[in-house]
Amino acid sequence: MKWDNFTSERVASFKCKLGAKQSIFWDGKVPGLGLRVTASCAKSYIFQTELHGKTIRITIGDQRAWSISDAQAEATRLKAMTDQGIDPRQVETERKAAQQAVEEAKKAQEAREIVTLGMAWEKYLIARKNFWSERHYADHVEMMQPGGIKRVRSSKLTEPGVLASLANTRLIDLTAERVQEWAAKEGATRSGRARLATRLLKAFLSWCSEQPEYREIVTNNAAKNKRVREILGKPKTIDEVLQREQLPAWFNAVKQIRNAVISAYLQTLLLTGARPNELTTLKWEDIDFQWRNMTIRDKVEGLRVIPLTPYISHLLDALPRRNEWVFSSPTAASGHLIDPHSAHDKVCEIAGLNLTIYALRGSFATLSEWIETPAGIAAQIQGHKPSGVREKHYIRRPLDLLRMWHVKIEAWILEQAGIEFMPAQAGLHAVK
Repeated sequence: MKWDNFTSERVASFKCKLGAKQSIFWDGKVPGLGLRVTASCAKSYIFQTELHGKTIRITIGDQRAWSISDAQAEATRLKAMTDQGIDPRQVETERKAAQQAVEEAKKAQEAREIVTLGMAWEKYLIARKNFWSERHYADHVEMMQPGGIKRVRSSKLTEPGVLASLANTRLIDLTAERVQEWAAKEGATRSGRARLATRLLKAFLSWCSEQPEYREIVTNNAAKNKRVREILGKPKTIDEVLQREQLPAWFNAVKQIRNAVISAYLQTLLLTGARPNELTTLKWEDIDFQWRNMTIRDKVEGLRVIPLTPYISHLLDALPRRNEWVFSSPTAASGHLIDPHSAHDKVCEIAGLNLTIYALRGSFATLSEWIETPAGIAAQIQGHKPSGVREKHYIRRPLDLLRMWHVKIEAWILEQAGIEFMPAQAGLHAVK
């Protein structure tokens, strides 16, 4: 085939040979530049040459989009590359891959920048739930609740969680100044919860900084903020334990609770010195009314068996058996009490006390000393780790020994509270 220099007239006149699928016409000016014409009259410029002993062919582009001079210049460029042993196809593949990576990174960054605190908070809870206690998880859920939901036992709607006002804030916009504004608003009405929320938010942002999808937008922890601490202030001084003279007021307030389950729970908490979450998950199968003992799932030892004292037995025996849980809750998804803190806060308000629910555990230990209970006895009932070589390796107290002292502790506390309790011989109980 004769190679003539491409001109507009020649390019327009080139046609596919009759019966062929395509025909190629070569430029006489630039080596390797050709025009491919298909049977359907589609025309496109190509470049063909030898590279590493093999023929390679590259499509330059549609003849209608490329002028002859531009096609010649592109063929010249490709020829220069192949003369150096460079495969233009590989270069183009790498260029497209790099461009795609840049575009994907840009899209990923744009996607990250629209992530709100509420969206990331949900993923945080899913990722960390198995590492938290039920109470700790419930605190996180409560912090972000939107509010406005009808209550089960009240006509009032639920209030938004302390962090709910930040839920729609983009993570990239969560600055120290934004957190300060939030603290000033929430701290004015519920500083205690706001202080807890700040601690949870701080841990959340630390987690975000370690996640590939968030670490490029959470570059500093906005909750680690001295000004926020100043705004929220320090917590009020809390009484460490329930004193003997405060027992009548506390028990009187507890008995005013209309919910028998919560009332029994709080009294059992004080009279056993157990950890709050150990009792919320107590099951009926853990209670042995015949042999007067109860098995507690201990976070330290796994399980511990303690006496079922007369008054506690009376309280538990009167509770409704709705499900497997002793301290059941028909409104909780778990079926048992989740957050008795608010009920105890109300008790303290009625009694004029300033105690946390955790203080009841320390109260049991302190009150037991009034009747000179051996320290190891109270510690074993409460599930403390043995202290000292003697306690660890030599003391093995039978349940009856624990019961002897536990019954004394319970009777003394009830006496100081002004509660007259006497188990009836027929198995009935009288309480005043």
